[in-house]
Amino acid sequence: MTIFEQIDPDLLYPDSDGKPMADNTEQYRWIVLIKENLEILFANNDNVLIAGDLLWYPVRSRLITPTAPDVMVVFGRPKGKRRSYRQWQEDNIPPQVVFEILSYSNDTKEMERKLEFYDTYGVEEYYLYDPESFQLDGWLRQNNHLNKLWQMDGWLSPRLGIRFQTGQGELVIYRLDGQRFLNSLELNQRAEQAELLLEQERQRTEQLAAYLRNLGIDPDNLP
Repeated sequence: MTIFEQIDPDLLYPDSDGKPMADNTEQYRWIVLIKENLEILFANNDNVLIAGDLLWYPVRSRLITPTAPDVMVVFGRPKGKRRSYRQWQEDNIPPQVVFEILSYSNDTKEMERKLEFYDTYGVEEYYLYDPESFQLDGWLRQNNHLNKLWQMDGWLSPRLGIRFQTGQGELVIYRLDGQRFLNSLELNQRAEQAELLLEQERQRTEQLAAYLRNLGIDPDNLP
């Protein structure tokens, strides 16, 4: 057994890079919005892993500095808890889609390093959004490299099946069924509205049953 194998892998590959998940409320809002709506979108597919701010180790080497995408999507890996994404323990499948939300602390050099990292280690789609300027940039893997997309308004993600709309200011993301990505408050309001409609339907059904009984008709034995 080599010395390398005797060392605790958790010491070799720590689960945190010491950086906060978000620097401000806008960055956090967008990370949560994208991550949670993708969770909903792929809720019935057990082999799509979606994670936010999870440290990704692409290779088993301490010479390669890992990175933690704001949101990453991995097709072909089961849902479940992860302390980090160690690719050699995940059938060597890299995240196919990553999102980054710009914050005040992100400088050009850091974002260039991230783009190079994603290009080198197999990301198929990379989206970078600046919530201050409403600027959305995207890259798609072609000929084994991430190439910039020059038209993002109306762009449809090949992997995710979601559409980006940038022409009205702030980014809006739509599912294939036309439903836009909703925040937690909007999702809760929609659930409450659906509950209210079900309750109204139940009351109408009970009123109709009571009316039929008054006519001497058993509603439970209708032909």
